[in-house]
Order: sequence, then structure tokens, then C-alpha cells
Amino acid sequence: MEHLPTNNILIIDDEVNMLDMLSATLRREGYEIATAVNGRQGIECASEKSFDCILCDLKMPVMDGLQFLEEAKLRKIEATIIMMSAFATVDTAVRAMKCGAYDVITKPFKIDEILCILEKAAERMQLKKENRRLRHTILEMEKGRGFTAIIGESRALQDVLDLARRVAGHDTTVLITGESGTGKELVARGIHQLSSRSGGPFVSINCGAIPANLLESEFFGYMKGAFTGADSDRKGLFEAAAGGTLFLDEIGELPLGLQVKLLRVLQEREVRPLGASKSRKINVRVLAATAKNLADEVGRGHFRQDLFFRINVVELKIPPLRERPGDIPILVNSFIATESARMNIPIKGLVPGALALLCRYSWPGNVRELKNVLEHAMIYAENGWVSPGSLPGHICRAVGQPAENLLSATCSIKEGKVVLERYLIEKALTKTNGNKSQAADLLEISYPSLLSKIKEYRIDLDRREGS
Repeated sequence: MEHLPTNNILIIDDEVNMLDMLSATLRREGYEIATAVNGRQGIECASEKSFDCILCDLKMPVMDGLQFLEEAKLRKIEATIIMMSAFATVDTAVRAMKCGAYDVITKPFKIDEILCILEKAAERMQLKKENRRLRHTILEMEKGRGFTAIIGESRALQDVLDLARRVAGHDTTVLITGESGTGKELVARGIHQLSSRSGGPFVSINCGAIPANLLESEFFGYMKGAFTGADSDRKGLFEAAAGGTLFLDEIGELPLGLQVKLLRVLQEREVRPLGASKSRKINVRVLAATAKNLADEVGRGHFRQDLFFRINVVELKIPPLRERPGDIPILVNSFIATESARMNIPIKGLVPGALALLCRYSWPGNVRELKNVLEHAMIYAENGWVSPGSLPGHICRAVGQPAENLLSATCSIKEGKVVLERYLIEKALTKTNGNKSQAADLLEISYPSLLSKIKEYRIDLDRREGS
């Protein structure tokens, strides 16, 4: 009889002939066997080594079978325990089952009978192991997988994540849309981590970051000699992601010629490396993302309609940060905590005026821009506090920062003078498009004084000129 693999069994019986016969028979069937001549010896053996199954006699000296069951429960021995007895009654069998026995078999028994019971016991043990594995997986996901990296409590964001959780368990293509910096790759990674493919690779590629003439070989791979410089075979991204997920970021940047080939791959589930004579089957889930409106791109002839329909089975549209301002304070607190530790800059927090500015700003670069702004602000923070004066100038100018908010962080005339001077210099430079001579005239100070103050106040001219 064929049985499940990796079954190691402990046999406990004080009858030497029975012990030898059963051990020899089960070893011939491929089981790994250990033996004990009484319950006490059996308990010590089971405590030192893990067994899938234990065959234990009910009537033994030193410690009988029922006492063995009670001790096994106390020691949390997880093996499936089958009791054996030549004197078993219905009452004894019931007591044994209540104490944790999986089954009771009456001596003498046929070997096929014991093999059948062991087969069922092995299936039970396999299910228990699988349940433990699943519980461990769930705990790991709750600790730091799935969408825990995506911060925000707004209804708009949570609706998207709820749909993402639902689609994660289905092996279908998903199109993730949203403005740049909203966290499309984080959503894709979360879907992968919550899917049945989480044990496989997550391979990400930005379709707009690779030259068009290299995209095909990157996607599908190539064979040695396929072109000049192809010195060896190389797997493409589809094969590299086998058993896992391939994330195609900025799919709207794909050239039309490659869109045709991608559509075929998605439909046929096979790729043909450059220079190969045969196609290869692939087992990969595809997630795509774009900041473009692909429906508009289809109308302009820049994106194939059939490919759009193929990848847009489920669309997850991530809301921009300006549509969920309530998430800004949560994101700020999270980024301050993590980035201050990473940058080794002790930050006590933000003054109310600075937080009010961040909440009123429109965030065209979304969460990515917020993180960069806070990194800048922490470098310029005074005494551990991020004030309006610590923020990049373009934030204050875009919001229209009143003087009382600029000065809300301090009662010091000395510090207030620095904040106002810095603000006025940035304002003058903005009005003159970065012309420092004209800015000096507007400020009614000398040109060398302006250069000195720009250096003293660490004004970021590159950021100001790009605002």
C-alpha cells in the first residue's frame, strides 16, 4: 500500500514479539520506526523527537496507555496517537478517545488494517501541518505584509484597498491607475503578498525606463547568438517571474510594436526568446500600472484597444493625496518617525503652522513629494521642531503663507528675524525668476549681502527655480 511520505512512527509495546514484528513490517513499508517498551520510555522518546504517529499498547507496566495519553497531552505532544489492545472494551475505547487517541485497534490485527489506519493518520497529520503553515502565513502578513506599508485611513483609500484584498486571491490581471507618487507599486506588492503566489518572485519593471530597442529582449529573453553581444542564454522578465508576479509599471509607455507581442503573451501564456525556435509556457500573474489615462491613449492611437481590454480586467484607481487631506497628518507622523531615525536627526514634531501648511498644499507629487518635503524640513529644523520656515519655499509660496503663521513657532525676535528674512528673500527671487541682482534691489540690500544671506539661510535655489 502506498502511504504519505515522511511518516516517522513510535511504537510502544511491552510484548517484544509484537514490537519486533510490527517494527520490521512497517520498516519494509518505508516508515521510519522508533520503539519503546513502556509508556514512561515512550513519553521521554516522544518529548525528545517529533513523531507523526504513535502506536501505543493500552496495557503496559510502569505507565499504561491511558496514563501515556494524559502525559502526552500535558507535554503537548502533537503526534497522532493510535491505541492497541487485546482487552479493549467499548468503555476503554471511549476513555482513550476522550484522552486524545485518534483510534483504538484490537489485537490481533491484520497488517493491512494497521496500514489503512496509518494512511488516514498521515492525512490527518498533513492537514494539521498545513493549518499551522497557514496560521503562520497569516501572522506574518499581519506583522508587515499585504497593505500595511500603505498609510492612510480615508474612506477613498480604504475602498481601493478593500477591492485589492478581494482581487488578490484571484489569479487575474489588474490595472492600477493613479497619479505619479500615489503608491501604485506598493499596492501591486500588497496584492502579490496576499495572493497564492506570495512564495514566488515579485519582479518589477518600469516600461518607460528601458530603451525601446532593449525592451523585447528584457521581456522575453534571448538565446546565445541571437544578436551581437548575446554571449549566453538569458531569461526574460516573464520567465524570471515564474510562479510569481510580474509588475509592469508605466505600461502606457510601451511602444505599439511591443504591445502586440505582449497581448499575445497574455493570451497564449507563452513566450519565445529572441533566437529561439520554440515558445515556452509561462506561469506568471501580470499586474500593470499607469499614470496615464489609457482610454484617452487608445483614442489617440497610442495604445492598443485590445491590450487595454486585456489588462483592464479589474481597475484599482488610487486617489491622489489632495483628495484625502485627512491622511496627511498620519503620513507626516509616520514619515517623521521613520526618516528621523534613518537620518539620525532627532525631531520632536511639527509646530501647528507647519502642519497647517502641509494640509493646505495641493501635493502634485502626492505621497512621494510629501516624503521628500519632510526630509528637507528635518534637515532645516531648528531645535528639533519643524516650523514653516523649515519647509521648502515653494510650499509656503503655493499656499500663500501669512506672516503670523510663519512666526507661530517662536517668540524670539532673533529667530523671527531669520524666518522673515528667509521668506522675503525667497519671495524676491521668485518674482525676479532667480535674478539675484534684481532681487537685491527689491530687498533694498546689496548684492554681496544677498549672496551672504542665501548661503547663511541655506536657501535651495535649484528647488526654488523649479517651482
